[in-house]
Amino acid sequence: MKRLSILLAGLITTAASTRAQQVTIPMETRNNALVLQTDTAKHLSTLYFGQKLSSKDEYLNVARMYRQGSEYTGILASAYTPAGSRNLLEPAIAVTHADGNNSLDLRYVSHATSRVSDDVSVTSVVLKDPVYDFQVTLYYKTYFRDNVVEQWSTIRHREKGSVQLHKYASANLHLKAGSFWLNQYHGDWAKEMQPEETRITHGIKTLDSKLGTRTNLFQPSVFMVSFDKPATEDEGTVLYGALEYSGNFRTDLELDYHNNLKIISGINNYASVYTLKPNEEFTTPAFLYTLSSAGKGEASRNMHNWAREYKLLDGKGERLTLLNNWEATYFDFNESKLFELLKDTKKLGVDLFLLDDGWFANKYPRNGDVAGLGDWDENRTKLPNGISSLVKEAKNNQVKFGIWIEPEMVNPKSELYEKHPDWVIKQPKREEHYFRNQLVLDLANPQVQEFVFKVVDDLFTKNPELAYIKWDCNAVIYNAYSAHLKNQNHFYIEYMRGLYKVLDRIRAKYPTVPMMLCSGGGGRVDYAALKYFTEFWPSDNTDPLERIFMQWEYSYFYPAISSSNHVTDWGKQPIKFRTDVAMMGKLGFDIVVSHLKENDLKYCQDAIKTYNNIKSIIWQGDQYRLANPREGSVASVLYVNKEKSNGVMFSYLVNNRYDEGSKGPIRLKGLDPAKRYSVKELNLYPGTNAGVDQSRTYSGDFLMKIGFNPVVNSGRTSVVLQFQEIK
Repeated sequence: MKRLSILLAGLITTAASTRAQQVTIPMETRNNALVLQTDTAKHLSTLYFGQKLSSKDEYLNVARMYRQGSEYTGILASAYTPAGSRNLLEPAIAVTHADGNNSLDLRYVSHATSRVSDDVSVTSVVLKDPVYDFQVTLYYKTYFRDNVVEQWSTIRHREKGSVQLHKYASANLHLKAGSFWLNQYHGDWAKEMQPEETRITHGIKTLDSKLGTRTNLFQPSVFMVSFDKPATEDEGTVLYGALEYSGNFRTDLELDYHNNLKIISGINNYASVYTLKPNEEFTTPAFLYTLSSAGKGEASRNMHNWAREYKLLDGKGERLTLLNNWEATYFDFNESKLFELLKDTKKLGVDLFLLDDGWFANKYPRNGDVAGLGDWDENRTKLPNGISSLVKEAKNNQVKFGIWIEPEMVNPKSELYEKHPDWVIKQPKREEHYFRNQLVLDLANPQVQEFVFKVVDDLFTKNPELAYIKWDCNAVIYNAYSAHLKNQNHFYIEYMRGLYKVLDRIRAKYPTVPMMLCSGGGGRVDYAALKYFTEFWPSDNTDPLERIFMQWEYSYFYPAISSSNHVTDWGKQPIKFRTDVAMMGKLGFDIVVSHLKENDLKYCQDAIKTYNNIKSIIWQGDQYRLANPREGSVASVLYVNKEKSNGVMFSYLVNNRYDEGSKGPIRLKGLDPAKRYSVKELNLYPGTNAGVDQSRTYSGDFLMKIGFNPVVNSGRTSVVLQFQEIK
């Protein structure tokens, strides 16, 4: 008996000693927790990721609740999985050391947490190889209120020669659930943000892009993962993920032999082995994620609040309504024609006139997309008095003036191409291959960076009252090669570094000028780019019926204030339908105002006034998706201000079959159940009356439990309702 007591005491002492050697790192937001822990050998793993527990001590009990079988490596749940040593699955990092060795073993050294504000904290965790002088620091930036985390890494070493980085992820998540469901997106020009949801099976699912620029064209970098079952708007656990990077990306989702999911995301290592010199630091872009246990709606509102507060340029500021000339003139315009459009801008009632493509180049005039790109002098035939005369005329009409540029690109038929063929991305021994009759300039070259900066800077220097820039990016990179770089493996990374350097310089000198992020649509929208831009262009497809579906999907990740929505002549819907759809974001017009019928013009003028009264609710309010266009005949979206005193509901008919419409009430969300609300129909077409009873009032409780029927049908294909608190 005495011997048994001694043995038990020894076991207890050993267990206590083991616990003493382990380090636990809890990182919590308002609802969630990510907890890391070391083993006795200082390998760092994910202990827990999910809803926050009331007692931090109980995170230590999580691991013993799982009996998933043998763990052959000891690092299956690694916080940053290295290649070449004990790991048997997909790594987050893979290197070749200066001596040619391909193995890496990362052990915990230290960690620290700094408090940036009441809402924001940054935890850094230092990992080091015990054999090589090679170090990785993991960073976790937590936003408490919105349950958002940004995660990235820095890599450095002090070996006696350069180290080759073969893979260098930003984040390595480890998730536990009974099953996992992936909602990803695909698309093409005019077909952006097409969703696909599938159950994740064993093996690796890779979401990636190798386009160099316009990288979200075919495969957007945003995604969702649902736990146990596909999440709905208001139910289920779901993770939203997005890489904050505008270049080639790669996200690996691997379901392992324990049925746990590993998500590894970062820069795509395709054709990009990076040579890291001693004492040089390689910093990865941030991987952004938010976890919701109350469905997709909560996750998107978390993302919207975070974006407006911390990431989107001027996310809580104003936006300019505008009239664009593109569909009115295309390339065929001159000064007098633009002067008339400036008068139309004032007549319509918007803030700004935007001059699109075709205003530049002389030796090879920009009269189509085959020539002139890269030659940014005003075309003397079209604009004999330059841009300055248009800026002046805009001021005379009491509107602002903006302009389109595509400074990263060049037509082979241009003076720039003739003078600087070494500035162009192209393989010296290959035939040139064009995307929209153009090639991409080499932003890895500092001379090209200076040129692109001066395109913007010269416009503002000559025209200080220029009020808006539409920055386009229409080509992808073929035949990737930089005449400037010695190491072509660095090309894709150095291109993006060059782009960000240019944008940093522009924003340092012109911090508040609104700029639209355009890439033939949403080909480049991500939260690294949106640090520099006030808004993005979701798609060149402006058919309002198509836009209902696209804007619905974009709204999961991006707030309404960031989405540029224009009223155009695409589609067969009436002007009311087109305008109502465009109002669910930042409103613009791309129409021939002089061709509008009298009532159509009056409708637009009145709608702009209405929009100016409600835009703060749309831009800064909480968004609730009420009726999914893919699941029924009616689409419906609600925006509610933070005080829950004012809401705007947009509803549309998306099925033209016989007798389709809103058969029953649509339940509202986000209201105060104890408040009473009046109902008012907005954006009525001249000569029509409200189709709903505006004399009654309703409690928030009724509107959320029973709902309200907007009376959408073939005669009322779009309906906008305002719900206001009665005080």
